[in-house]
Amino acid sequence: MLDQGCGAGHETDMLIYKIFLRAEWDAFRSAGETAGAPIDLADGYIHFSAAPQLAETAAKYFGAVSDLVLVACDAGRLGEALKWEPSRGGALFPHLYRRLTLADVIWDKSLPLGATGHIFPEGVF
Repeated sequence: MLDQGCGAGHETDMLIYKIFLRAEWDAFRSAGETAGAPIDLADGYIHFSAAPQLAETAAKYFGAVSDLVLVACDAGRLGEALKWEPSRGGALFPHLYRRLTLADVIWDKSLPLGATGHIFPEGVF
């Protein structure tokens, strides 16, 4: 079982997550790879979140968006292109400095919007 947390040793054997708009996910699936969303292109890396950061990321950047896809990747399989860098409040976030491929994806699931926020798949937290 992969670790869901983010602390010392977080760079291996844990899942990290990327939230895509449905259209972005469809384009990614079609092409087999992606350089990310517009914010990723602007920043020069693909933004990911560890499980403890995920709900805040969804609320902050996708608050009222209902048609989302949550993608899980094994941090250890992304290699040296994955860097953990300070972001919101100084917390370390995973940033991928290369294109993301479908081979990197462990699973993808719909991320619907409920009355009080996004409804995450069972087992994410």
